[in-house]
Amino acid sequence: QVQLVESGGGLVQPGGSLRLSCAASGTINSIGGAVWYRQAPGKQREPIASITSDGSTNYAGSVKGRFTVSKDNAKNTVHLQMNSLKPEDTAVYYCHVDVKGDSGWSSYGGQGTQVTVSS
Repeated sequence: QVQLVESGGGLVQPGGSLRLSCAASGTINSIGGAVWYRQAPGKQREPIASITSDGSTNYAGSVKGRFTVSKDNAKNTVHLQMNSLKPEDTAVYYCHVDVKGDSGWSSYGGQGTQVTVSS
């Protein structure tokens, strides 16, 4: 059984920073690629950042240059560093991670963490 637990969300002023974490626990041999999504009120969930198993990254235009995705394979954790936050970044942020367990590779999703950017 694998669980993903997200943390690091909260309330921040415009221009501020937050670092989200997505930690996988359970029977894990390794983690592979991961995707961060966000869903703002009244909008569809959208992918904003991804990282492949070998560390290559990709970003949506709305966050490029401000957000950085990384992963710590030793700790089975994926991070999203968010800088220069704007009110339009307000959303629930979700991670999806490819995890290798005893039965092979599967993709798991987190429960989401709220990020609110407001003065």
